[in-house]
This record gives sequence, structure tokens and C-alpha cells, in this order.
Amino acid sequence: MAELIKNAIQGVKDALNEEEFPSVLPPQHQEQHPGIEAEMTPTPVYDREYYRGSGKLLNKSAIITGGDSGIGRSVAILFAKEGADVVISYVPAEQQDAEKVRDLVQSFGRRCVLYPGDLKDSSYCKQLVEKSIQEFGKLDILVNNAAVQYMQEDIVNISDEQLDVTFRTNIYSQFYMCRAAIPHLKEGSSIICTTSVNAYHGHPKMLDYSSTKGAIIAFVRSLAQQLYEKKIRVNAVAPGPIWTPFIPSSFPAAMTSVFGKEAPMGRPGQPFECGTSYVFLASEDSTYFTGQCLHPNGGMIVNC
Repeated sequence: MAELIKNAIQGVKDALNEEEFPSVLPPQHQEQHPGIEAEMTPTPVYDREYYRGSGKLLNKSAIITGGDSGIGRSVAILFAKEGADVVISYVPAEQQDAEKVRDLVQSFGRRCVLYPGDLKDSSYCKQLVEKSIQEFGKLDILVNNAAVQYMQEDIVNISDEQLDVTFRTNIYSQFYMCRAAIPHLKEGSSIICTTSVNAYHGHPKMLDYSSTKGAIIAFVRSLAQQLYEKKIRVNAVAPGPIWTPFIPSSFPAAMTSVFGKEAPMGRPGQPFECGTSYVFLASEDSTYFTGQCLHPNGGMIVNC
């Protein structure tokens, strides 16, 4: 069996284009966090021409936090291809990336509303939901995707300020967004939260980040149970090493060249390779999924 799995992974690696899905990335670093996608080399793969929407999300409306870049950008574009209108949140410094997403979404004939702000602020989260209702008259899908991560060698180096920022951005915001959105969601609506492979494996240099990602798993499982009777589904996606602005902005330059090597597929994943999981969880294809987590992680085995 182990040999069959090894051969299957090698077959996938051989089938992928090295230029589009590189296994080696050039060293690079960005001082701004969580980073600007337009400044990355190579830029992440957020869409592929062969992906043709089939109306799975036709006339749905969605909020995507952190929708300007990385996985959030891919989700916004794939949702648009499937017929959804989107509101994306982002921090003002990422305006260039956000405008790029808006142009891409509009090129597929859907609406994209940009609403920058601070997800650590519960009042902004409430305003974000209200903006979506104002623009589209309803809310069908909530994607809690925004996060931050900071590397520290030792727990003694994690300041109170860093701990507060990490938890407020990564898990408080998801609570705030769900609290504001659920009164507007109807039967068949979907909530999707981004966690991480680090929720399962841990990471010695990202203790606070990994802790929030573990909290998200418990949050998703608990909220799913709370919303059973309302028939609102709550699920998660736990990406592995994905090439997003997170990486050059939180890792030293030397680490980007080996990023993703730990995955059995031997390379970092691309946002598009995660985005399809969100389409599945948002659509009617996943009506028997709630309280679950999908794992686009390049073959890493996790204890679900």
C-alpha cells in the first residue's frame, strides 16, 4: 500500500508543469505583513484557464475576509466563475491587490465590492456584513480566511502585543464575523473557516499562530452543532504549505527557497489548489458535510 501511495504522489508530481507549479522558489522577503501578492516572484497561481464554472453558486452572495490575495483571491475568482457576487475585506495597505481581484471578478460578469478595515474590531465586522446586505440584499456564504502569522524561536519572545494581534485577527475575527452574519443566513447557507495543517502538526516557531488554528477547528465543530437545526453548514479548510504573501512576509528570505519541501509532493501548493475546496464546501455538492475539514496539503497525513 505504501508503494502505491508513493507511486501515486510521484505521478501527480510528474503531471504538473514545473513552470506553473515550481518546486523551488527564489529567496525573497517583504517587510510588510501579511504581504503584497503583486511583489512576489513568481506570483501565486490563483486561477487556471481550464477551470470552467458550471453555475454551482449562481446568484449567491459571499463575504471573503482576506480576499485580496493568496487563498482568498483564488476563492473570490472561483466563486465568481461559479456565478457568485463577492464582498472582500482587506487592510488598506493591500489596496492594489484588492483592486486586482475586483477587476478579475468583474471580468467574469460578477460584482465585487471592496470594503477595507480591521477585522480585530467587532464593529467593523458588523459593518462588513451590513455592507454585503446593502449591496446584494442577502448573504449566502461567509468565508473566514484572513489571518496573520509571526515567527518566534522561543515562547519568551512572544510579546503580549503579538499574542493579542494574532488571536484577535485569527480567531476573534471569525467569532465576530459569524455572530454578525448568522442572523442573515438562511437554510442552505455555508460558513467556511480557514485553519491550517499546523492545527494538527503544530509548528515550533509559530506557537501563537498554530494555537489559533487549533482553536478554529474547535470553533467550527462546535458552531456546526449549534446550527444543525437551522440547516446552516459550517466547515473548514486546513491548507498545508501554500505560496501566498504570508510566506515572504513572515519567513526570512533563505527559507522561501526550501518552502514546501516538507510536503510529500516536494513543493509548495498554489492558492488555486485550495480554492476548489471552498467551492465544494460552498456549493450543493457538499450538503452532507458539516463540522468537517478538508486538507489540501500536498500529501501530509493528519489526524482528523
